[in-house]
Amino acid sequence: MSQPLKVPTHPFPFLLYLEWALLGVATLSELFFVPLPRMRQFPLMTLLSIGGLWLMGLRLPVGQAGWLKLLYTGLEFSLIVLAGGLSPRGIRVFPFLYLVLVIRSCLLFKLPGRLMVTGLAFSAFLLTLLYRMQTLNLPGRPMVQDRIRFLILNLTLNAALLFGLILILVLFLINALLAERESREKLAIANEQLRQYALRIEDQATLQERNRIARDIHDSLGHALTGLNIQLEGALKLWQTNPTKAQAFLAEAKRLGSTALQAVRQSVAALRSDPLQGQSVEMAIARLAQEFHCTTGILPTCEIELTRSLPLEVKTTVYRIVQESLTNICKYAAASAVQIQLRTAKDILLLQVQDDGKGFEVNENTTGFGIQGMQERSLALGGHFTIESQLGSGCRILAKLPLPKLPS
Repeated sequence: MSQPLKVPTHPFPFLLYLEWALLGVATLSELFFVPLPRMRQFPLMTLLSIGGLWLMGLRLPVGQAGWLKLLYTGLEFSLIVLAGGLSPRGIRVFPFLYLVLVIRSCLLFKLPGRLMVTGLAFSAFLLTLLYRMQTLNLPGRPMVQDRIRFLILNLTLNAALLFGLILILVLFLINALLAERESREKLAIANEQLRQYALRIEDQATLQERNRIARDIHDSLGHALTGLNIQLEGALKLWQTNPTKAQAFLAEAKRLGSTALQAVRQSVAALRSDPLQGQSVEMAIARLAQEFHCTTGILPTCEIELTRSLPLEVKTTVYRIVQESLTNICKYAAASAVQIQLRTAKDILLLQVQDDGKGFEVNENTTGFGIQGMQERSLALGGHFTIESQLGSGCRILAKLPLPKLPS
């Protein structure tokens, strides 16, 4: 819809100022610059035409049908011709009014329409100059008149050339401004789409993480509590008749309770927003290794060589990969030895977790979220994640994460 153009809402406020300045110069030219006494009549109709152009500029048919835009532009042409034709010195106002016309056409039409309006404006200006030159009454002898006409023709062509260059300059300038605004709008749309996509990915990742934690709780804590309940029921039944066997049931129940408690601690640690809790990555990995030792009786070998501090997101990713790796080893690998290596090499952080368990076929493991989660965490930092395993040959997990370059 067309709407009043105000300075705060105009896409290019300085163009609105430029229009007002051009119309103001045209008005002043009509009021004050009078070369001959016989031209001193008050140019009422010319000023009314200029005022009509100014009023039309307050409401452009942006977003309207094409025929309305053509009608609007045709009416502007009519007012310009009327402003120049009703005044003997109206030729002075033509350049300013045609510039206003070209500026507005750039806000209404696409590039072909802008070129057409610019060409019509230049043609009308040139024809007006030639017509005025032909209608001049020159005094003197024919030879003198020919010389004067030749000089006037040169001045006319020079003025037309200069005006054409100004029109082209204005056209290119406004086209560049419109192209820049369109690029900014497309960039804003792309940024909004990217933000929405990131939110969807974050929600999906959160859902997958919750499903993984729920599955882990079901597999570890649920299994341990079920076994604990069975052992306690057996102990209650044998408490009177066979106290020795009941005591064995209670001992197993205590072990299952410890396992359930450990599973709860692991789940709580997985839910923390800052799993390191302010600790260094060395201390966090050592804590994971100690918890793994308490659960499996296997103490992982840790080799950590860090020559620089790590960003929080890198430390969190390392912690999660080590945590997930140890969880998988505990649940599936049946390993007897685990090795954790972490070191920095220039601007790369290398993490390796290796075990001597029963291994698995990597290509056939397509259902677990654990490996997928480790891959996604590495890729989110621009890193590289690989896993190597075969049946009976253990498993080797390697993550390469980029680090910010140190200032030289």
